[in-house]
Amino acid sequence: MDDLTQSNYGLSAPPDIDSTAETDNSLPRAVLRPGTHFLLDGTWKFAVDRDDSGLIEEWEQGYDYRHTAQWPGSIEEHMAAAHTEGSAAWQDKIVAWYEREFPLPEVSAGQSQTLFQLTFGACGYETRVWLNGRLLTTIEGESVHFGEYTSFTYELPEDTLHLVNRLTVRIADTMDAETTRGKQESHVYKRGGIWYQTYTGAVRSVWLETVERNRLRSRVGVVSTIEDNLVRFNLTLRIHDAADYVVRLQVFEPDAALGEAPLAASDFPMQLAAGQHQQRFSMEVPGAEVWCPENPHRYRLVAQLIDNTGYVAQIEALFGLRKIEARGRKVYLNNEPIYLDGILYQPGTATFAEMQRHMHAMKELGCNLVRVHIAGIDPRIYNLADELGLLLWVEVPSPHSSTPRSRENHRAELLRMLSLMETHPSIIIWSLYNEDWGAQDIATNPATQRYIVQMYNFMQLAHPQFLVIDNDGWHHISYQGSLKSDLLTAHLYTPDLGRWRELLDRLIHGEMEGTAAFPLVVGDPYFYRGQRPLLVSEWGGFGFSDYGGPADAEARTNSIRAFKQELRKRPIAGDVYTQATNIEDERNGLIGFHSGQLDVPAGLLHSDPA
Repeated sequence: MDDLTQSNYGLSAPPDIDSTAETDNSLPRAVLRPGTHFLLDGTWKFAVDRDDSGLIEEWEQGYDYRHTAQWPGSIEEHMAAAHTEGSAAWQDKIVAWYEREFPLPEVSAGQSQTLFQLTFGACGYETRVWLNGRLLTTIEGESVHFGEYTSFTYELPEDTLHLVNRLTVRIADTMDAETTRGKQESHVYKRGGIWYQTYTGAVRSVWLETVERNRLRSRVGVVSTIEDNLVRFNLTLRIHDAADYVVRLQVFEPDAALGEAPLAASDFPMQLAAGQHQQRFSMEVPGAEVWCPENPHRYRLVAQLIDNTGYVAQIEALFGLRKIEARGRKVYLNNEPIYLDGILYQPGTATFAEMQRHMHAMKELGCNLVRVHIAGIDPRIYNLADELGLLLWVEVPSPHSSTPRSRENHRAELLRMLSLMETHPSIIIWSLYNEDWGAQDIATNPATQRYIVQMYNFMQLAHPQFLVIDNDGWHHISYQGSLKSDLLTAHLYTPDLGRWRELLDRLIHGEMEGTAAFPLVVGDPYFYRGQRPLLVSEWGGFGFSDYGGPADAEARTNSIRAFKQELRKRPIAGDVYTQATNIEDERNGLIGFHSGQLDVPAGLLHSDPA
């Protein structure tokens, strides 16, 4: 195998790599980069390491793989396809190895400012990567990457690259209840009912591209102040060569022609040391339109890092100006009251095409809000929500036990998600926990309460563009009589309309006990007087046997209409029907999982004021 001696790289496609010029956002990220990326998806060699001996035996230096697998895909799928011992189920720990070769894209001279970058759209929960037998370290300095819901990136060392390269990946996961699992089973919550089979491993694309040595990373946070048309952009700069730079920001209409003058532009001179830097930049966009469900207007940001020779490293992102606020009993979007007609969405093992169909179907149902439940999904879905004008409520995939380590994992997962999801105007709500999962001692453990209060306060300061819920459903935290949640939410399940009216009346009158399954508020005494918007953030479940209620579509339709009418008769700010599609044992969906077709009338979940 020949070493690559040319140090300056320009890219053109080799015949056996999927080459795509990035003229649209085909990769699972919010940011566009000029040029070409090369997908390494497809057929990989595959082996299950049942004895976890691969590290000791140094499989990364060479191993005789007996099976192949299609990347992206889950370990469970790959085990089943390879007919490995037993079935795709695993009960304690799973370790799998993947390997493929790829030729280096054709090189040309004159690209001294660039280097090769390798990105995994998502993989995990624990991932190690070797290039030609050498362990790689992420840009964040991780030799082992933890987490399975967000992307991570490697800069490929020149002295490791060959004309033909061997990429080896070791993925490990366990049933550890202290890791962020969402609704996948664990040692605490076993599969069945509302707990699902694991779906782990190589779950999103992996790609190769060239990037500048000194550049803006694919992370753009947006905070807008609509009253004065001011936008704050949070950018991440990756610098190898300490020097003076200029950050140039330009804002265009999304369909602006090449050469058209920007709506706004500003330069920001900076003296930058080597390393990674987070920086906020503010600029005015005069006369800007706000983003809202009725008019999801977006603008195009062109952000450039210019060095002292005039060399330009550029990224682009679409963004929207919008403001979300919880004020008294109502939620306000762009200073106008809005009722949140929501639906709970659990994509499970849905493909990207199926998720696209689901999103369109949920809008057809009349929803303006989709609650993406305890899962990290393909970021292209957030882009689609931005385009469709669907508001999103996102959640940190929860651990299943409450310990200092589970809280550390929870915080790390939240920070990873935030760094990649701040671009989207559609995302308006974050919840830290749901129904005490991973915080089972929330009512009694001061350490758990302190952690959640700290994260709520952090979100208020660092991410004011979102509403934040401490623990959705019940057991919200009161500190000195102040609720540490922007919304007071309750999960109310009953198929009986009379009981439904009773529960809603209890809720609006501020009865903290006897409404949801557990007291609505814990901690210091809390006296509800309409100072927070009320949301019934889960209800319905019609068709799911454990919840009761009508099973056929016509009966469900009639019940949903009647239950929605009762919600709108009361000072409630929004609701979330459970749920969009059937998934495993939960047979309570309104949308065909594969087809995306509605099983109930269009517009059913849209409500007008009573």
